[in-house]
Amino acid sequence: MPDMDEVHSGKNFYLDNPHAITGFFLKGSNSLEWGTKNRLARIFNPKSGKTVMLAVDHGYFQGPTTGLERIDVTIPPLVPYSDALMITRGALRTCIAPEMAKPVVLRSSGGSSILKELSNELVAVDVEDAIRINATAMAVQVYIGGPHEHESIGNLIKVVDAGNRFGIPTLGVTGVGQELGRDAKYLGLATRICAEMGAHFVKTYFCQTNFDQVVAGCPVPVVIAGGKKLPEREALDLAYQAIDQGAAGIDMGRNIFQCDAPIAMIQAVRAVVHEKATSDKAFDQFQELREEFRKTREVAETAQSTG
Repeated sequence: MPDMDEVHSGKNFYLDNPHAITGFFLKGSNSLEWGTKNRLARIFNPKSGKTVMLAVDHGYFQGPTTGLERIDVTIPPLVPYSDALMITRGALRTCIAPEMAKPVVLRSSGGSSILKELSNELVAVDVEDAIRINATAMAVQVYIGGPHEHESIGNLIKVVDAGNRFGIPTLGVTGVGQELGRDAKYLGLATRICAEMGAHFVKTYFCQTNFDQVVAGCPVPVVIAGGKKLPEREALDLAYQAIDQGAAGIDMGRNIFQCDAPIAMIQAVRAVVHEKATSDKAFDQFQELREEFRKTREVAETAQSTG
């Protein structure tokens, strides 16, 4: 039996170093369970407090979206430059290697296509399957003001409750349509409802006027959608304005994978989000990287043709 006195004398309780009491770095998240915080800290960079999510879930209602015809070909090269991948379970299982170490924000609502009313969704993933996939968060579309507003809010509540049992956070995604607005009043309403219903972070659209009020009125982090394909300079300016006005990140898809130099573009977006680069500086970086990739591609093609 070991000598109890010797064991005791070797202990160090660091009495001169009180236990640190710190708040969690994400807005509105300090009272969450350890596992939920840990998952959020994988999606959001603890140093910058921001995230660059790569959205590739468009096929759940659009089918083979331009740039996503072959997710297995176009997306894996981009994943290392993202902080998280927003994707459906079908695409994840069939197109993304399980060695991929990035957190997965799993599309968890669906049920309609572009041929029908988009707001008519249901919960499309059971929480047990989300656990099997090792999802870091689950994402649910909410259509405030849409024909199926009530049902979509119900979907969010169900997923929040299911995720809370296992420490999996929920992303509330504010849906928009022809009949729904994108001004600060509407976006403020939609994001606040998502947060009040328990969403741990919210994805919405940027608006040119009073977006800072949308962010301020939402008690959880707000991530903006990249939206439709824009010229690269405009997309970077969109990202810069959103971050400058308080957004906690960007979930960008088409403005990256539909770009002719997607790896250069996602790196430029990262510079805006994590390094506080201006859109001018980020665009210069994008152009430099695009030119480097072009030259590298030309050399490879020449070598292949002469080989």
